[in-house]
Amino acid sequence: MHRQLFVVLRDQIAQGVYPLGSLIPAEDALCAQFDVSRITVRRAVADLEQLGLVEKLPGRGTFVRAAPRAARQQASFGLLASLGKQARETEVTVLKVQTMSAPAMVAQQLQLPEGEAAVHAVRLRSIRGVPMMVTDAWVPHSIGRNVTENALRKQALFEILMAEGVKFGRVIQETTAVAADPVMAGLLKVEMGAPLVRIVRLMHDRRKQPVQYITITFTGERSRILMDLNAEAVNTTGAGQIVHDTDDHLA
Repeated sequence: MHRQLFVVLRDQIAQGVYPLGSLIPAEDALCAQFDVSRITVRRAVADLEQLGLVEKLPGRGTFVRAAPRAARQQASFGLLASLGKQARETEVTVLKVQTMSAPAMVAQQLQLPEGEAAVHAVRLRSIRGVPMMVTDAWVPHSIGRNVTENALRKQALFEILMAEGVKFGRVIQETTAVAADPVMAGLLKVEMGAPLVRIVRLMHDRRKQPVQYITITFTGERSRILMDLNAEAVNTTGAGQIVHDTDDHLA
């Protein structure tokens, strides 16, 4: 409950409901508004204070210390350019690089024959020591021979593949919500069961062959997804669509 209240208050601060320097409601008011205990309110406010969003002054109340987010800027980068920017702005920790047989689902996505080797690379990207996202990537061994731990410390994975002659083409992407398991909670420094965003991206080359299957996991508390669609993409699946996994659909 305290985490849910924290998310609500955090989002209200970000949206300017409580401007910089203003007071958020007192404990009694928050207890009544959200029908929660005083302990729940205190834990939620403590989390806000730990992030530097509010400051509690004895006898005066809790004041907002962070200004609302600036208006959303237009996305000015294509996918590859944004990946390069992301690589430059974050520190990478290479957690695993291994050549092995891909799991059946990954092999199917990459159109690999049964038992064929693929390169598996797992990395953690951080900003000033704060974990931002975990990437779990698979590439066919035929184009991933130079994907090593040392290489990934110096270059982004897509740059290594481009040096191998890969020219990227179509990208299929799916976004879902997941709960943090023990491993992901430890890497991203969130609570067990905390809500996370997961992007699964299948990248092809210009010959329409799959060249990378990557899962990106992050917390919505520190990151967000930005899309900028041109007029031509509005009436295509490039604009995205919501797919409902109903019982009938799953059957």
